[in-house]
Amino acid sequence: MFNTIKSEVFIGKSLVKSNDFDNRAFSFKLEETDSSIKGVLTAKRDIKMHSLEITTEKAFADDDLFFKNGYQSWSTTREVDKDFTFKGLIPLAYTLGGFPKYAAGIMSDYGFGDFYNKKGCFHSYTYTYFRKKGEPNITLYGSKTERKGFTLFIADMQNDTFTIKKDIEGLILKAGEEYEVFDIAIINDEYEAAFDKYFFDFVGVKEPKIKHLAGYTSWYNYFSKISEDICLRDLEGMDAKAKDCTNIFQIDDGYQTATGDWLSTDPKKFPNGMKYIADKIHEKGYLAGIWLAPFCAQLTSQVAKDHPEWMIKSEKTGRKILAHLGWGGSYALDIYNDGARNYIKHFFDVVLNDWGYDMVKLDFLFTQCYFPRGGRTRGEIMCDGIDLLREACGDKLILGCGVPLGACMGIFDACRIGCDANKVFVGDIVNKMGINNEIPSTQNSMINSIFRRHLDGRAFCNDPDVLFLRDNNLKFTEEQKLVLGKINAVCGNVLFVSDNMGDYNEKTVEYVKNFFEDKKYQVINAEFINDTDVEIIFTEDGVEKTFIVNLYTGEGNVFDIV
Repeated sequence: MFNTIKSEVFIGKSLVKSNDFDNRAFSFKLEETDSSIKGVLTAKRDIKMHSLEITTEKAFADDDLFFKNGYQSWSTTREVDKDFTFKGLIPLAYTLGGFPKYAAGIMSDYGFGDFYNKKGCFHSYTYTYFRKKGEPNITLYGSKTERKGFTLFIADMQNDTFTIKKDIEGLILKAGEEYEVFDIAIINDEYEAAFDKYFFDFVGVKEPKIKHLAGYTSWYNYFSKISEDICLRDLEGMDAKAKDCTNIFQIDDGYQTATGDWLSTDPKKFPNGMKYIADKIHEKGYLAGIWLAPFCAQLTSQVAKDHPEWMIKSEKTGRKILAHLGWGGSYALDIYNDGARNYIKHFFDVVLNDWGYDMVKLDFLFTQCYFPRGGRTRGEIMCDGIDLLREACGDKLILGCGVPLGACMGIFDACRIGCDANKVFVGDIVNKMGINNEIPSTQNSMINSIFRRHLDGRAFCNDPDVLFLRDNNLKFTEEQKLVLGKINAVCGNVLFVSDNMGDYNEKTVEYVKNFFEDKKYQVINAEFINDTDVEIIFTEDGVEKTFIVNLYTGEGNVFDIV
């Protein structure tokens, strides 16, 4: 029973802290059953919420596991036990010259939650579960919606407490107004059955309209240094070597003159424009995909120069807010500004209807909701942003990326579930520094794929990020390539390479067809068996297999199961 409450509320300019369910700012009614938790707050006067959480005692044993769902697509997600410590943003990140301090941690919740670097203390967004090591049954706690604000589940496994917190910073309520803080399901069942009940019965999502995508994306070989010639060459290569197992070809970042100026195509890189590329892709019989960061506007972009009034501004200073460090710095378009909304709708109309693209990969979506504003919470803002994107895209396919997942479940067709994979398997210097939990990392990408596998076919179609099979511009052994490829195939259904498949030899073609084929996988159990090794027991087209691998070296039995 959740018998403790903590809240912080502004009455006027005064911050009022309380440990009472009924105080001078509000009354809070909590209803608990074996299968649900519901909490409704009624304001007694005009208030501005800052935080609210409820806590209960919960004893944790050494073999108890807690599922930690990260803030957004790239945030590291995994099962943890009471002896684990989850690291946060390193202090060095705050010394980035020329940028505001908050910008170092803007990709996650480092700036608005004290959750990191504490042994045995973890937090999970939107839903979580508890289970015993080696056991198939879980106890799942899940929020029905994040439209009222993000829901956090916090386990302090050293001090034996379990807390549910609502991120309601910035919420404005009028006297007498009711606000549903919690609507949470509690489900005790076998892993797969529990997630069926949560997503389909409680949240009410429908199965994604796409089941399996496999093909090419340009980013992880060329990054922004793409061109019409490169794309058409790689399209020909895919068509020649892997036509029977691919169905999509996606152009990533680098075609536009500036981020935010989506309809201004770089004339040197793409002299015939982006409709020409889509037409060429369609001629081969594939879906055409293209990347955008629809809320972002590079500092040097034309849209940022011409329409500063469209950008998100600080409610304190009235100045434009830096929303991301990429591209030399970026602002974010304010979805509550009519001009910005119309601009977003317009460029999607051109990209999808005039240019003819079938799918958009929408990136850096978290930039919309970092700062609560207009009396709205982060969760409400993010959900409003997702609704705008769905409206603008109509029935075209959306692949989300860099987004808090609770806001897009059942709305996006597919979504990234982990960070970018790194072209160096063991990690580069940035990985070794451990700057944050969102930077490119092959290890974290695989960990997220394994522990977010339950989202596939329920919340959306899982995109575990690319696999690599090429020999050039890559620091992977053959075994490491196969490890990443197999984990992606088992745990996801949006499968991409960024290789020129025209360079593949016979053996590599066999590998890509093995991974891209739409097989029926079912994971029976997956967990860490020590600090580095994971065991995944699964069936592949009905045949049971056991996959044991060291995620940090790639060593294991992958050659026996591919």
